[in-house]
Amino acid sequence: MAPITTTVDVDRPAADVFAYATDPTRFPEWQAGVVGGHMDGTGPARPGTRCSTTRRIGGARRSVTAEVTHVDPPNAWGVRGIDGPVRATVDLTVTPLAEGRSRLTIAVDFEGHGVGRVLVPLLVRPEARRKMPGNLADLKRHLESWTVRPEDGRTV
Repeated sequence: MAPITTTVDVDRPAADVFAYATDPTRFPEWQAGVVGGHMDGTGPARPGTRCSTTRRIGGARRSVTAEVTHVDPPNAWGVRGIDGPVRATVDLTVTPLAEGRSRLTIAVDFEGHGVGRVLVPLLVRPEARRKMPGNLADLKRHLESWTVRPEDGRTV
């Protein structure tokens, strides 16, 4: 089956969009159902780095682990799930546009294992298809509301 692909244009430079969209500690701000996330290890992510995300699913919290498959800041990033009955593959691209704008495209696909084989077509894909536009709208809203403090250059 084809991945579910969603695109949004953001009034921020590609580096800002990439940094925000690939930071799992920020996922709860824009991804429905995510309550936490972090990258394992220290330093910049590279292929093989693990990313842990905790989601609220049916009233319970479930942690899943993904592995970075490729990273090319600020243009591309990908992960694939390595545990659980439903394993996502996510490919993210950021395309710079004119005047400091960027286009973010996220393609997500799912592979079911065990009971996940039934869940993916019946529940997971339809839910992702329904939520992805809202998730990217939230990401856009958060990023475009950022301001940079001139005294220290920090983005808030």
